[in-house]
Amino acid sequence: MDFALSDRAEDVTGRMWDFMRERVFPAEATYHAWRRERGHDDHGLPPVIEELKAEARSRGLWNLFHHELAGLSNLEYASVAEITGWSPVIAPEVINCGAPDTGNMETLMLFGTPEQKQQWLEPLLAGEIRSGFAMTEPDVASSDARNISTSIVRDGDDYVINGRKWWITGSADERCQVFIVMGKTDPDGPAHRQQSMILVPRDTPGLEIVRHLPVFGYQDQHGHSELRFTDVRVPARNMLAGEGDGFMIAQARLGPGRIHHCMRAIGMAERALALMVKRTQERVAFGRPLAEQGTVREQIALSRIEIDSARLLVLKTADLIDRFGAKGARTEIAAIKVAAPKVCLDVIDRAIQVHGGAGVSDDTPLAEFWAHARTLRIVDGPDAVHVRSVAKEELARERPYAG
Repeated sequence: MDFALSDRAEDVTGRMWDFMRERVFPAEATYHAWRRERGHDDHGLPPVIEELKAEARSRGLWNLFHHELAGLSNLEYASVAEITGWSPVIAPEVINCGAPDTGNMETLMLFGTPEQKQQWLEPLLAGEIRSGFAMTEPDVASSDARNISTSIVRDGDDYVINGRKWWITGSADERCQVFIVMGKTDPDGPAHRQQSMILVPRDTPGLEIVRHLPVFGYQDQHGHSELRFTDVRVPARNMLAGEGDGFMIAQARLGPGRIHHCMRAIGMAERALALMVKRTQERVAFGRPLAEQGTVREQIALSRIEIDSARLLVLKTADLIDRFGAKGARTEIAAIKVAAPKVCLDVIDRAIQVHGGAGVSDDTPLAEFWAHARTLRIVDGPDAVHVRSVAKEELARERPYAG
């Protein structure tokens, strides 16, 4: 495997780092101060985000997540995603590469009709609106899509939707104008043909945003919300692909998206390690810098080893997707979704420990990073589901010799 970046990718990552140092990192204080002044229950958008979006577009750092839009492979974009992980609240959005919009845009590119693309994909690609992906439900174990209970029933030229969803990212932000909703159109059909996905505009009657859910006490600007659908009626033309294609769409959507999540986690871990190293060089305890303490050195060394190991696994997975598609990398996709968040959490935890009380405050980004990384062990399927998948493949693997 050759993970060397092309000249195009080297140029993009170089310009991305310049953008981060010159504009994104300095904007973090402005962003958080704006939100603090208004209270974190206010989900308005800090103006600095739109300023940074304009700057990113002028620098050619826009829609980098998709090979047709930016000319980068999954392997090459992985390096960009890692850079954005250094500032995960701001950087992905300002280059129009934030979740769930990237997955929704890819879904529309793959399965949308020309009309759907004109109405929703084009403004998403332009960064004019945002979107939500409504799959998870409060009353069932949604990691098994067969459990989804929201109903999508054909009625003449329309579909009528009833059900509850929660942890729907983006819902609190008024810019979130459309939801991709997963539900059952054929509850008695074959297990993987019961589900469908349909587009539901935010202003559709019967769609209620019930509440915005905090994550470890944090209220993200875009929010993670509970939704209720009560006799929500949308045109039949809003169906994505066809009835029964929901499970297939979900699988197509999640492969590259998990690469993005995992590389951003690597970026968070790298920034946590950088903060840890800086702290140990400046802080003195028991008569000498923390960096000279043996136990602290061990924490630094373990962090470097674990980050590099996780990165290599994610890059291998991205390379496999480029060469064989998501199906050809299903085991590795599951493996990185377990490995990368765990490494990220371990490194952040060590950095918090080195910082002491400062580590759990908002004087550093470490506490917020921890909340993001811990949540990542649940979103897009909890660890147990991915471990199950890896074990299934391993048990079926043919071996040249087993003793």
